[in-house]
Amino acid sequence: MPKSRDLLLEIGTEEIPSDFLPGAISDLAHLARQILEENRLVFEAIRTMGTPRRLVLQVKGLQELQRPLSRQIAGPSARAAFDAGGKPTAAALGFARVQGISWESLTVKTLERGEYVVATIEEAGLPAIQILPSLLPKVITSLPLPKSMRWGEGNFRFLRPIRWLLALYGSQVIPFVLGVVSSGEKTFGHRFLSPHPVRVRSLADYLAKLKRKFVILDPADRQQMIQEAAAGEVNKIGGMVEWDEELLRTVADLVEYPVAICGHFQEVYLQLPREVITTPMKKHQRYFPVVNGKGELLPYFVAISNMKAKDLGRIRAGNERVLSARLADAQFFYREDRKIPLEGRVSQLQHIVYQEQLGNLYDKTLRMARLSGYLAERICPERRQVAMRAALLAKADLLSFMVKEFPDLQGVMGRIYASEEGEEAEVAAAIEEHYLPRFAGDRLPQTLLGALVGIADKIDSIAGSFSIGLIPSGSEDPYALRRQGSGLVLTALEKGLRFSLSALLDEALAALTERLGKNSQSANEAKEKVIAFLGQRLQGVLLDQGFAPDLVEAILTAGFDDLVAARRRTEALSSLRQRPDFENLAITFKRVVNILPARFSGSADPQLFQQEAERQLWKETQTLQERISPLLMKEEFLAALEEISRLRPTVDRFFNEVMVMVKEEETKQNRLALLWQVSHLWAGLADLSRLAVG
Repeated sequence: MPKSRDLLLEIGTEEIPSDFLPGAISDLAHLARQILEENRLVFEAIRTMGTPRRLVLQVKGLQELQRPLSRQIAGPSARAAFDAGGKPTAAALGFARVQGISWESLTVKTLERGEYVVATIEEAGLPAIQILPSLLPKVITSLPLPKSMRWGEGNFRFLRPIRWLLALYGSQVIPFVLGVVSSGEKTFGHRFLSPHPVRVRSLADYLAKLKRKFVILDPADRQQMIQEAAAGEVNKIGGMVEWDEELLRTVADLVEYPVAICGHFQEVYLQLPREVITTPMKKHQRYFPVVNGKGELLPYFVAISNMKAKDLGRIRAGNERVLSARLADAQFFYREDRKIPLEGRVSQLQHIVYQEQLGNLYDKTLRMARLSGYLAERICPERRQVAMRAALLAKADLLSFMVKEFPDLQGVMGRIYASEEGEEAEVAAAIEEHYLPRFAGDRLPQTLLGALVGIADKIDSIAGSFSIGLIPSGSEDPYALRRQGSGLVLTALEKGLRFSLSALLDEALAALTERLGKNSQSANEAKEKVIAFLGQRLQGVLLDQGFAPDLVEAILTAGFDDLVAARRRTEALSSLRQRPDFENLAITFKRVVNILPARFSGSADPQLFQQEAERQLWKETQTLQERISPLLMKEEFLAALEEISRLRPTVDRFFNEVMVMVKEEETKQNRLALLWQVSHLWAGLADLSRLAVG
């Protein structure tokens, strides 16, 4: 068994923001694995962890020697390397000398371009301790940096200033320098509870000492400590913690040694809407709300401290004081907002610029109302006026004090204020839901009006941006159009909303043209780009749902004007693909498509048929067209596909017995027209030429 030791690398820093820490931990593992494998270093396992003050790489069982390398290098051709008597020429001798081997070691191999001389080079593995000093700095400097800092007099940059580097292979220090910091065998415990340097002798020694020095390295362990400690605190007052997974992860990445503190606030604040209390609590202070067994808020909260003290009273009092001030502000803002109804704020949206060329938020609101009415007219005509009402009020809460102070409450406050002002429940819900989904994996609108207003908002944003050339490219997407496009698609699919994407775009572009006039791209050009963009979003959604890439491409190439129908066609073709004979079926019909010239169409004349195989194919195609038309009308796509698949034996017979590309032009064109009619059976269903078969 090759000898191995454990590798330990700790990058000690100033506090890393909680938003950056999970990514840095993940990237460190990925880069370390990649760089070690590229350098032929064999190991058992890699693990990375981190706290706000350190990133840690552990490599278990890293072998002491690189894997040996055997590589072959092609030289001159065999004819140039050896003369007629088999003796090496100057070319062979020179090649062997450059490679550091004798000419007798050369071999001849047949490559794609002929027979060539090949040198086999054997490289022994170097000791790991010899190459790690150059690899570890590479791991550190290769980490992606969402934001970086430069400090001191050098130009070295990192997430935050590096204060120490611990690097051990077994018990041996791996020496290297980054910036002005040299690696060594010392680490530091908790900044306040154990700030002095600690000498480390091995990975096991490191893990044991840090725990005693109040540093919990694993974020998952810190989360568990928080949950257990918080539950213990609120049990004392008969409550339960209202957990928020995102907040739990954030708080765990803010501390090295979590301590839970249960605080209290005045019961008078419980008269405020729930979100008005919990948003300042969670978003500003990173506190967890406390509820009773019915889920009702109690006048308590749980704060997580990075300090373990004998008397936590002062820390508790400080947190209570800060939260009380926040809630007092929220109470004031809420009371002030209630003095002006949402409808009274709509006209004031004229004072908020949406986009310089696209106008202000009032302009956008009017376009949203128009598009919401358009969609409702086609989906639920009896709710048209209510949909337009919801769209008209959808952005009004952006002018409220509460949303200005707590932007996360946009839509939420609109829903609350609309309910309190007597608006219909669906209108109130739509004001909040039209923003959904706000991020990947977020919930979708639950109400029909929320879905309609949301789609109207998103299609206006996308169409408007494309009309003035603000098209996402690479990582640039300042108006989050990709997210909005995916949200539009997901909402339509989730709610089963049936509308023509092309017609909706025409309506959106018409509304924009009235404002933009000659300053916009042509409506046709913008429409074409938006359709392609939304097709990419639909493709991404279908791929995420587990459909094969070539199958999705086949469906979308055939059209996706009705998003719901496109999804159903995808399901149908996916079901058909499960049949054992599907590959042969696809090959047959792909052959039909592939033989047709680009943009060919036509209608075969049965009077010109010369062979029985032609007549049979034409007759069955006509009959089949009559059978599948009602199935397509009822969107029984799988049944239609199964009917079409029955034509395969007749198509195979046609290709076996009939020559299509004959010299007689009239006969050739008639046979191509027959095949076009066969291919047209699939029109609007799928483009089989896109399927990967064979």
